[in-house]
Amino acid sequence: MSKYHQALIPSEIYHLFSRAVGAEKLFLNEGNYFYFLKKLKQHINPVAQLYAYTLLPNHFHLVARIRDQEFIIEHFEAVKKKKYTIDHNLSDFIMERFSNFLNSYTKAFNKMHNRKGALFMDYLKRSIVNKDSDFTSYLWYIHKNAVHHQITKVIGKWPYDSYKSLLSEAPTLLLRKDVFDWFGGKEAFIDFHQQKIYPKDILDF
Repeated sequence: MSKYHQALIPSEIYHLFSRAVGAEKLFLNEGNYFYFLKKLKQHINPVAQLYAYTLLPNHFHLVARIRDQEFIIEHFEAVKKKKYTIDHNLSDFIMERFSNFLNSYTKAFNKMHNRKGALFMDYLKRSIVNKDSDFTSYLWYIHKNAVHHQITKVIGKWPYDSYKSLLSEAPTLLLRKDVFDWFGGKEAFIDFHQQKIYPKDILDF
């Protein structure tokens, strides 16, 4: 199935990616990054929980777990003001939440920067986590993404990804404990991210 049309299924984990159209930028200042995260929390937290993210000037990556079916049905009924039945498609509803998120950000970005038209490429690209190595690869890829694009020289120096937030003691909506448990603890997570980054590690999403 195309990575552009894969259904988002409750309880599954996905790598999600989108980029700006053409040579456009998604973020032109610090406020844009923070506003994007604010809209992400508003629109996506009710249907998915984040393990990791990175926001680069012209694209973003997320690793997210879609919430359980019962949770999403409750949100569906609250949003749609009607009872959920088997005739309704939860995957379409989840995708609608993501579309609303990107459209909401685009509308605000366009108003702020006096532009018109689409900002993101036409579809949200996604890959399901089928095996353990997928999950590890996606987390690793996200946290080294700024290094790949030569924005920073080491992991942890880019302020708009989840690495420092995961290490922080501050409250977070990220699934911090799950991430640390996956690597065998916080120190193991840090050690894993100290490995050398080679050009061959770049994945084509």
